[in-house]
Amino acid sequence: MRTKPAGRRIYLPDIVGKGYGRYWNCKTNYRVCKGSRASKKSKTTALNFICRIIEYPQSNLLVVRKTFRSLKDSCFTELKWAIHRLELDQWFDIKESPLEMTYTPTGQKILFRGLDDPLKVASITVEHGVLCWLWIEEAYEISNKADFDTLNESIRGEMPEGLFRQITLTFNPWNERHWLKKRFFDNPPDPEDVFTLTTDYRCNEWLSDDDLKLFETMKIENPRRYAVAGLGDWGIVDGVVYEKFEERAFDFDAVRRQPGVKSAFGLDFGYTNDPSALFCGLVNASEKTIYVFDELYERGLTNIMLYNRIKEKGLAKERITADSAAPKDIDELKALGLTRIRGARKGKDSVANGIQYIQNYTIVIHPQCVNFLREIANYTWAVDKTGTRLNVPIDDENHLMDAMRYAVEDMITPVWDVRKLL
Repeated sequence: MRTKPAGRRIYLPDIVGKGYGRYWNCKTNYRVCKGSRASKKSKTTALNFICRIIEYPQSNLLVVRKTFRSLKDSCFTELKWAIHRLELDQWFDIKESPLEMTYTPTGQKILFRGLDDPLKVASITVEHGVLCWLWIEEAYEISNKADFDTLNESIRGEMPEGLFRQITLTFNPWNERHWLKKRFFDNPPDPEDVFTLTTDYRCNEWLSDDDLKLFETMKIENPRRYAVAGLGDWGIVDGVVYEKFEERAFDFDAVRRQPGVKSAFGLDFGYTNDPSALFCGLVNASEKTIYVFDELYERGLTNIMLYNRIKEKGLAKERITADSAAPKDIDELKALGLTRIRGARKGKDSVANGIQYIQNYTIVIHPQCVNFLREIANYTWAVDKTGTRLNVPIDDENHLMDAMRYAVEDMITPVWDVRKLL
């Protein structure tokens, strides 16, 4: 049986680029890469695993993110890209239902799972060879170390001669208080068992001049964001705006049936650099609790694409309060079918009033809302050049935070019909 493609020889550095040599060849039990945006960590990892599958005929790979729904547009797409870049399309059978890739000469598998179904993660078996590698993409999303411990136990058993067991974690380091920092960077139980790497956009040879200009502008205008999103440093979180929040799974229908509970939807517009962000919540005013049950968080959406995403979630008929700074977008979405969308009122002190209102509530966040969890944990008060904390929040990575304020604005101030007061 032929287990490796025959054909032209390729020179990997021409395809992979530089900056990841030790990472590529590393065989420690844990391989951990934190990096900035555009540092090509995910693409390099995808290329590496495709090459490994071919090199080690008994190997199989499990790819995990916190939520299954986020896999198709991230790791699955990156691995498809890697297969195509290596000109190996004819050697892989790629299925989308369920998400799965098979290296056809040997039957080796690349499997995809989400932590939102832990039983499926714990009971994985493969027909050929052994499950020896685990790739946890956006590992920062896993806020509970116990979930990682469960994953850690899924890669077990004896390895065939010449093969090695390894867990790879890739992520953006938004918060220095995250368990990942202590576990792998500060005080690993066995330092010789862990390889860590920090990368940034400067090792990405394929960025355009416009891409580089974006980071240079960020460096000047937003040093805090540049440190994390540009250089891959740990984010320093001090003075969070909302302190009363927790991650907890809950039954949407049970909460919705509670007396007095109201739904609340808010939309913040984005496109190239910022995502379009939809907040989906249930508000129990008597118990002072906001339940965050769903989200949309995606860049590059045209208005018709945004409409379709909202329609797919079954929310086209809901009342959605959107950023009033984009009246043209609101009118287009209304014409497309979001007939109840309207612009936020905003006005003087609207941000401060909205924050003050929400601070009175406990915010319960469903684990599937990974972007909301990241934003709220990093949503802090701005500081001036002397380090003095200001009474305004940072204007950075706050798209769902803004959308939440729009969503609840009617609960802060009643909507008065001025004509009835005359």
